[in-house]
Amino acid sequence: MRILMCVGVWFILLSCEDKQSQQKRNHSSTEYPMEQNTQTKNETLVQEDRKFPRLTDKNAMDFFLEYGKENKENKVRITTDFGTIDIQLYDETRFHRANFIFLIKQHYFDGTQFYRVVNNFVIQGGNSDHMTIAERRHAIGKYLLPPDTKRGFLHDRGTISMPSAEIENAYKLASPYELFIVQQHGGSHHLDGEYTAFGKVIKGMDVVDKIAAVETDQSEWPLRNVYIRKIEIIE
Repeated sequence: MRILMCVGVWFILLSCEDKQSQQKRNHSSTEYPMEQNTQTKNETLVQEDRKFPRLTDKNAMDFFLEYGKENKENKVRITTDFGTIDIQLYDETRFHRANFIFLIKQHYFDGTQFYRVVNNFVIQGGNSDHMTIAERRHAIGKYLLPPDTKRGFLHDRGTISMPSAEIENAYKLASPYELFIVQQHGGSHHLDGEYTAFGKVIKGMDVVDKIAAVETDQSEWPLRNVYIRKIEIIE
């Protein structure tokens, strides 16, 4: 199974709306699930005003355990250039749900992109070529989430899951800032047990299909950027 990785290397202005440079695809940190055979209102967190600790591998799990108890929301809406996608998060995958809700409330995802698109497989998002996204990650912290793959949730069509960071990652620890949605008809069940499914699309699979159909380059990056304009909590 070939492994690719992706992290943003940033440039600005009109080129952001067209084909991405080859340079940024040569810098990566996330393992892609493989096929079988704009600056927004959420400015960088200011150190002196932050309400939460800077997250690390040492404190993230304890933080999300407590955060999840106080923040029980489990329905969110992704607004994209092609329409909206409503997601039901699984309460059983509590750390992944709490992480996702936390990042939404920090407005992390606003202005990120679906940076990898494979028609009849997945659309993957949560990164960007804008420097502000790297600044947000730095402000929130650097950490990974352990897999939670034994809850019985499968990678059916419409499942939202979390890709793995590759570096020193024999146990497929999840990259907390990114997500992918299974678009494949019939599901992508070779991913079961490898990646943590933490929710499902309850409305907007037609939008997922539209995004999956966009033209991409050889690196599976859309020729014209597909933005996540915002993710908001609806319940």
